[in-house]
Amino acid sequence: MEIKNCSVVTEFILLGIPHTEGLETMLFVLFLPFYACTLVGNVSILVAVISSTRLHTPMYFFLGNLSIFDMGFSSVTCPKMLLYLMGLSRLISYQDCVSQLFFFHFLGSIECFLYTVMAYDRFAAICHPLHYSVIMNSRICVALAGGTWLLGCLHSSILTSLTFTLPYCGPNKVDYFFCDIPAVLPLASADTSLAKRVSFTNVGLVSLICFLLILVSYTRITISILSIHSTEGRQRAFSTCSAHLIAILCAYGPIITVYLQPTPNPKLGTVVQILMNLVGPMLNPLIYTLRNKEVKIALKKIVYGKGPVSEG
Repeated sequence: MEIKNCSVVTEFILLGIPHTEGLETMLFVLFLPFYACTLVGNVSILVAVISSTRLHTPMYFFLGNLSIFDMGFSSVTCPKMLLYLMGLSRLISYQDCVSQLFFFHFLGSIECFLYTVMAYDRFAAICHPLHYSVIMNSRICVALAGGTWLLGCLHSSILTSLTFTLPYCGPNKVDYFFCDIPAVLPLASADTSLAKRVSFTNVGLVSLICFLLILVSYTRITISILSIHSTEGRQRAFSTCSAHLIAILCAYGPIITVYLQPTPNPKLGTVVQILMNLVGPMLNPLIYTLRNKEVKIALKKIVYGKGPVSEG
């Protein structure tokens, strides 16, 4: 579509969290500890995985990757949101808006792919324990981790290109607290129907395919666990998967609510997005730490020194 006399938008104004006018100070006080806990918790997990030789296994290698992505994912939106909640500028440049949308979907999709890889890792460990060291050798682990980066980049590049190849001539007020596809597309000065269909189909397919692969892995894992005769063996096998299952539910619940609703509810979507940006990345360290004895031992060694630490 040819747009004549188009004054191209060079910056956007983030209007913030809808229906929260006058509550900025309270929200800042509420959200800041969540973001701080996200950074501290994920850094602690990452340091524990790197420093403890007991955690130099595929499972913890992927957990370390997850901690990096959680910190990045939360940092895409939270710092800017906290700044304007403090009363600073709500302006965001066109380039920064593009970057924010790209990295939001880049890191978000990487987490989906990473959860799928982690499910495959648990499948290999429980269903094929004798061949696990061959199936998940260091080369394959690095390739799988690199693959999540490449797929995430491809996925996000498609979404970002669809959104920002459209002309933006004004208005420039984004009725949201960050640049996301549903908030930015209505500002385009052209037909957005194709971009909407492809974008939401893309997000839906990625989420659905990853979820189905995880479901297949855990179906096989459940069958293998039930075939274990020892009660202690079943409990040990289940404990290695329970934290991952909880994390998956926390991750896919918001995605389904925000992007896959037949008739989206804006208020519900906003609440879920805030939970996904602030609470989700903070929960992963708690989930994996509280339910994992080896991580707790590694963290205690970091805190109390290199001496022996009780496993109780």
